[in-house]
Amino acid sequence: MSTTTNNIDILKQLFNNLSEQEKERFLGDISRLSNIEKVIQPKEVSCCPHCNSTHFVKNGTKCNNQRYLCRDCKKSFVEQTGTILYNSQKDIEVWEKYIHCMIEKYPLRKCAKICDINLATAFAWRHKILDALQNMMADVELDGVVQADETFTAVSYKGNHKSFKLPRTAYKRGTKATKRGLSTEKVCVPCAVNLDGLSVSKISNLGKPSLKNLQKVLDGNISKNSVFVTDSLRPYQKLSLDMVLNHIRIPAKKRSNGLFNIQTVNSYHSRLKDLITYRFKGVATKYLNNYLVYHNFVNFAKGSAEGKEVILLDFIRTTLCTSKTIDIAIRPAIPL
Repeated sequence: MSTTTNNIDILKQLFNNLSEQEKERFLGDISRLSNIEKVIQPKEVSCCPHCNSTHFVKNGTKCNNQRYLCRDCKKSFVEQTGTILYNSQKDIEVWEKYIHCMIEKYPLRKCAKICDINLATAFAWRHKILDALQNMMADVELDGVVQADETFTAVSYKGNHKSFKLPRTAYKRGTKATKRGLSTEKVCVPCAVNLDGLSVSKISNLGKPSLKNLQKVLDGNISKNSVFVTDSLRPYQKLSLDMVLNHIRIPAKKRSNGLFNIQTVNSYHSRLKDLITYRFKGVATKYLNNYLVYHNFVNFAKGSAEGKEVILLDFIRTTLCTSKTIDIAIRPAIPL
């Protein structure tokens, strides 16, 4: 047996002794080192984004972009048509650099400086990418042991108030709610996670959630017969019956029920609030759903940072999502 074969066998043995997280990090490093000079290839166009027809032909170029003409609907299009990259004045390499900044959770000013773009552009790009990412999160289905619990955050009108009239006097950051308990000054965010790093979360209502509020977020996102672990909130009982789940209820003032607990979802809440409060210094409630998918993909999902960059870049290039900069700022102050 040659020395080379011996070395390969040793490397295989060492690799098999690594944890799953260490294996992912190692493979990511190897991939990144082997692709230092990698050039981003044009996306393969398979159908017309207007009518999904496969009957199209090349129709010249414009701004170094190949144009196509659909023989069925007679409309022209380019690779980026229908995606958030359409009409972008920056090359795909700049978007790749920006996605790296997002995965690293850099603040907007640092993203703008690294990518050499305007601060307003950095803000718009973040929410365009997160708007597209909403489509990925909509397809998530949790299975196995699923933990669910809700978290609450104060209603925030942070940002520009030109598009609506502030319904109350402005608060300084960190001001406590004027009402005690779970009042309508609190935004309810039901969350569900499983042990594989998948998660679902979304704003449901103001104040304490009802069965209808929980259904709005969780219904259809958990596989039948999964083990559903929750606290003692009553609507979870009816929800688990309707969704055909094996419900494990943690009694009030208890941390576990046998081998089951909700520590993973509580950790999810803690990391979410750390991201929003300390990393981004608070976010407006109207953008909170976007920061929830940001947390789900970047902060909570398993996988290496390099792998997530590849997945996200490919996703925004192939996912149809028409998110316009002009529409981002005029979203409802409370997205219910």
